[in-house]
Amino acid sequence: MTEKGFSMSGKVAIVTGAGGGIGRAIAVAFAEAGASVACLDLNLELAEATVAAVTATGTHGIAIRCDVAEEADTRDAVDRVVTTFGALHVLLNCAAASDPTSTVVDCTPADWDMVFAVNVRSAFLMSKWAVPAIASSGGGSIIHVASQLGRVGAPQRAVYCATKGALIQLAKAMAIDHASQNIRVNALSPGAVETQRMMRFGSMEAARAELGPKHLVGRIGLPNEIAAAAVFLASDASSFMTGADLLVDGGYTAI
Repeated sequence: MTEKGFSMSGKVAIVTGAGGGIGRAIAVAFAEAGASVACLDLNLELAEATVAAVTATGTHGIAIRCDVAEEADTRDAVDRVVTTFGALHVLLNCAAASDPTSTVVDCTPADWDMVFAVNVRSAFLMSKWAVPAIASSGGGSIIHVASQLGRVGAPQRAVYCATKGALIQLAKAMAIDHASQNIRVNALSPGAVETQRMMRFGSMEAARAELGPKHLVGRIGLPNEIAAAAVFLASDASSFMTGADLLVDGGYTAI
């Protein structure tokens, strides 16, 4: 595969959850590959910080405050992107809620619904508006950021595991439905990654000590390592790949 295969030059991409560690790394990687990037996040200041990093690469970016669990917000965001850039080629759904550490017995219905709304409903809503726009632009790629915990279980993570498994299955069903529109749909499943979410362990050092040995490579991942995989899925380098789940988990699920 030549370097040209990984180019996103002339493409327009949306990244949800773009203010966070993985979302920001992906938005910047898309920009470095040549794409114009719309950075969506509930926190506008964080989205704007990501846009600053995007534009520093020499490409165009816009920040949009968006509650990805809300129908009107998601529809308006996609409309704004198409109006601003004239097309849409890539949607990457990375928004994720902070899930409670609990079993189904301990989890409240409100927490269960909130995590599903942010993790799964958002991917549905963003895709609902993005699919027609991507089809009108000649086709492209949709990526749902899932997790290795969408394939294997973990204690006290019932709602998280359920949502990530749902995203993997959603990618398969969407790939079937929209292949004729030249739209590829895949899931991207990271292992544990050094982001703010790791603070559930108290510190990054504690997270590394707890989770690193669970990965064959002996450490947790870095956001830029997940971003590289996202560029692969978004670009023509993965033109023969759809309905799949790309594991970038340091060997976690091989154990």
